Amino acid sequence: MPFTVDAPAVPGPDRGLNRCGAVTDHMFEVMRRGGADMSQLGVPDRRTDTSEGEVWDKIAVPKGRARRVAWKKSIEDAAHQEYLPFRFFTGPLKLDANQKPQTLQNWVNSLVEAKRSGARPDTLNMIIPGPIGSGKTAGACALGNEAVLAGLGALFVKHATYLTWRRPDSAPHNMKAWEVRKKFVECDLLILDELCGEMDMTATEFARRETIDLIDARISAGRPTAYTTNLRSRRQSGSPAMGVVDILGERLLSRLEASAHVAKVVGPDRRKPTKPLDW
Repeated sequence: MPFTVDAPAVPGPDRGLNRCGAVTDHMFEVMRRGGADMSQLGVPDRRTDTSEGEVWDKIAVPKGRARRVAWKKSIEDAAHQEYLPFRFFTGPLKLDANQKPQTLQNWVNSLVEAKRSGARPDTLNMIIPGPIGSGKTAGACALGNEAVLAGLGALFVKHATYLTWRRPDSAPHNMKAWEVRKKFVECDLLILDELCGEMDMTATEFARRETIDLIDARISAGRPTAYTTNLRSRRQSGSPAMGVVDILGERLLSRLEASAHVAKVVGPDRRKPTKPLDW
């Protein structure tokens, strides 16, 4: 039975009811435009607004704002708020040449292009090694700041913190252990700070399993990860210092290195006092 029938037209009440199946002038205008006018909700038209440089998907501007909030929250959870102003080339806290800003910028560009085209990035992992205090974390945070501004969803977490949060009832914000894994596996870009930090011996089975699971899951899904570390990849001849492979095993390092670029940060300890303190 059709929705409309050949029956005498009966005027609707004063409030303006429409006959079943009829297309109102308002609905006709919405269909003509191809959708609701999002500007009436305070959302710029994706077809004309380019002010924020978003990677558009569905309703992109609200998603972009949510990504920036999530990134800022992850930095705050790490107590690294002082790193939020860092940028590659602009502002009072721009990176210097030792922190490889051009290399990091090129990588961000490749990640944005890969997301736009729905492709797997050619370089999935960026390894940022360097001595203590050389500026690795500042560079990694600048990387996240720029990536979020470009429309990627980035999160920051220290390796040791991630392992702690994966234990029952140890994560903040009432997160469950499975929610912690999901959060850091599914973000567009993960900054995993201080890989193997606070580990001066072979990792426990728990630490090794959780780290391999996180890295394997991100690699399998084609999601990029940046790592900072003050360790070498392998123990150097004549040195007692352990390398990443000595702590986490050859399998993980081979997976990580299979699609990686190294941006080594060099230079003096930036946190060391310019003048020695007299104790």
